[in-house]
Amino acid sequence: MEQAEESTLSHRTLQYLRRGWSGITEAARVHLTGSVREDLPEDDQKRLATQIDECLKGVGGEVSQRARAADVGRTYLELNDEGRKNFFELLARDYGINEQELALTIEEWQKLYPEGDALSRRDVENHMREVLRSPRSRLLSQFNALPEGVKFLVDMRAELIPLARKDPLLKCLDKDLRQLLASWFDVGFLELKSITWDAPASLLEKLAQYEAVHAVRHWTDIKNRLAEDRRCYAFFHPKMPDEPIIYVWVALVKGISDNVQALLDSRNRIVEDPAKADTAIFYSITNAQTGLTSISFGNFLIKRVVNALSTDFDNIKTFATLSPIPGFCAWLEERVAAEGASLLLPNEKKVLGSLIEQPIDEELSLVCEDHSRWYRKESKEEAIRAPLMRLCATYLSEAKHGNRALDPVAHFHLSNGASMYRINWLADTSPKGFRQSAGMMLNYLYKSGQIEKNHEAYSAGGKIRKSPLFKSLLK
Repeated sequence: MEQAEESTLSHRTLQYLRRGWSGITEAARVHLTGSVREDLPEDDQKRLATQIDECLKGVGGEVSQRARAADVGRTYLELNDEGRKNFFELLARDYGINEQELALTIEEWQKLYPEGDALSRRDVENHMREVLRSPRSRLLSQFNALPEGVKFLVDMRAELIPLARKDPLLKCLDKDLRQLLASWFDVGFLELKSITWDAPASLLEKLAQYEAVHAVRHWTDIKNRLAEDRRCYAFFHPKMPDEPIIYVWVALVKGISDNVQALLDSRNRIVEDPAKADTAIFYSITNAQTGLTSISFGNFLIKRVVNALSTDFDNIKTFATLSPIPGFCAWLEERVAAEGASLLLPNEKKVLGSLIEQPIDEELSLVCEDHSRWYRKESKEEAIRAPLMRLCATYLSEAKHGNRALDPVAHFHLSNGASMYRINWLADTSPKGFRQSAGMMLNYLYKSGQIEKNHEAYSAGGKIRKSPLFKSLLK
């Protein structure tokens, strides 16, 4: 499953927060730092630290506390990229756990274990929990009480994640923020909504903006995806009612779809009666909030949507996906570089070699390039089809990182309890489809009664359930 490449803290959001939070600080007459330079140099970091310390002291009533947090947030919004990096480093460096106090608390607990008074030990354990909650976590949690404060933290983490990947100091800060957001975004707090063409235009624009699998080109694309025989479901959080967390596009069709261009065709497609459909195809799932990366919602979304569709349509009996295979071409390129033509079976080399003038390994390197148009030459397309589908099946079932499938989309669906049903030839002939998987796509099947069993087999030992049709490609 891919994630949206969103622009965090958009200009519109920035303006809204600046105005709203300035109003909060004005009402409480709280301006602790004045203005700081946008790159937040060391002198200004000291002034900001004073402001943060005041937030953590919790002096005054609720209004004053909210105002101080709003002023910290307003300061962050005024910073440039360098300033925000310095802001993160300040929190990571100076507002972690008090290690000396933690050591003393552990020592006190050890004196009471196992012979000491149980009640006293519980008191020390409670104090240890407080010590283990870092000051930066307490600061960040204060934004929950501010208008758009949760969305602010989600977008803040989206900016922190790429920095934390490169800087060990920031990884601890990212972990604190991720744990905080994970507690707020427990699936029990999320609401599943069906989005229709009658939804606000601003929401439909966000679906188009966040879409990470099949790009939305214009309004007719959205209208097609929300036609009578189409559905869109999304999770929303009460603190972010206008922002989808994760969403899925569904096509109600007859039989299991094998071509995504046919599903996405907004000009020539005939809208069908959903009452006559027998299959629900999940053809795009997008995590809309980059700041919620590594917080899982997809497995819950699919199960909830299956339940919703089963309730609304007695005629829908099959639930499957039409999914990209984003890692295949990268894997194929590595294998061709390492093994060359020996990657093919003898009969495959013989058939393909008789139809091409260049070396076979060079030909294999071209299959992921749309501009070569190899698939428009019937004899070559027929010759390369069988070996390429065999290699793709090999990649999907055997290429692994530990026990998990190497392909990220495969790992996502297998973790959710799906089985591999069918590889579809030339199912996505877009440039992206060729770059990822030489135009191939895969149907994952969600079969009632097997989902939990499949999930447990894959999670415990990496076992992948495959249909006879899929297995035949590996022979």
